[in-house]
Amino acid sequence: MKAVVCRSPGDLVLEDRAAPGVPPPGWARVAVSHVGICGTDYHIFEGKHPFLAYPRIMGHEVSGTVAEKGEGVGLTIGEAVIINPYLACGKCIACRHGKPNCCVSIEVLGVHRDGAMCDEILVPAQNLYPANGLSLADAAAVEFLAIGAHAVRRSLTSPGQRTLVIGAGPIGLGTALFARIGGLDVSLLDMSTERLGFAEGELGFAALDGSKAPAADLVRQATGGEGFDLVFDATGNTQSVQSAFAHVAHGGTLVLVSVVKDDITFSDPEFHKREMTLVGSRNALRADFDHVAASIRNGAVPLAKLVTHRTTLAATPRDLARWAHEKSGLIKAVIEVG
Repeated sequence: MKAVVCRSPGDLVLEDRAAPGVPPPGWARVAVSHVGICGTDYHIFEGKHPFLAYPRIMGHEVSGTVAEKGEGVGLTIGEAVIINPYLACGKCIACRHGKPNCCVSIEVLGVHRDGAMCDEILVPAQNLYPANGLSLADAAAVEFLAIGAHAVRRSLTSPGQRTLVIGAGPIGLGTALFARIGGLDVSLLDMSTERLGFAEGELGFAALDGSKAPAADLVRQATGGEGFDLVFDATGNTQSVQSAFAHVAHGGTLVLVSVVKDDITFSDPEFHKREMTLVGSRNALRADFDHVAASIRNGAVPLAKLVTHRTTLAATPRDLARWAHEKSGLIKAVIEVG
């Protein structure tokens, strides 16, 4: 089969690889249809991922069709599926508590093991969710949107709460969309005037432009000095995460959607006097995938606006390398494989 392989940082090629073979019991062989390109994929290409062994086939935002199934798999041959790329052990404390998204031994397709920028892939059947009428192109967008949907569900919010999403990249936009779907009053903060223009003009969000004034001043003006009831940080930037504590209202909640490599420090007196809630959010659960899929079906998610770039498997080495640096106009790129 054909596969896009990142052999080392900056070295991305189309190779012939052995087909995955017959699926073992409980697994299925999936013919890949579409793969979304994630910020993680750009980081792998650029050598910025701290826990990755090269060479690696990337790709974890995936849709496809069942080509062959192992013993005990109830799916139908030819059935369109959404792939949950988080492979969990099923035995650790997180898995036993119904949280396979933070499994102690989690393996993410395209990161810890080879992913789906290829013709076919073997996947545990429990990680395959029927698309149920979604197009295969739309089905490939479910995973990245589920990250934000999970963060919103983790926040335990109430409708009407004044909400700030920091970071207007794909994850931040997905978080903002599902916060709005949940009835929250959402504003977006970013340093990119272009991305904020898209969020405001195409998606209808209130925008706070951090390139024009200090974030603290913008938050103060937007909330009458009270701060936001709920703040999501989706920047992956250490300074932004640390600054976000000051944007939270007394009694409010800060949700860390993105992850940074550095230690995070904050003022304990400021944290305690607010009686803040601090929430970590990682990956997503089946309930989040289902919520996203239903929201796409009912038209609540404007995918046609979010997917701005498309390519083929053969052209991916050229296009991914270019898009890693040429970000203007780019929200979400998708590879058409099948």
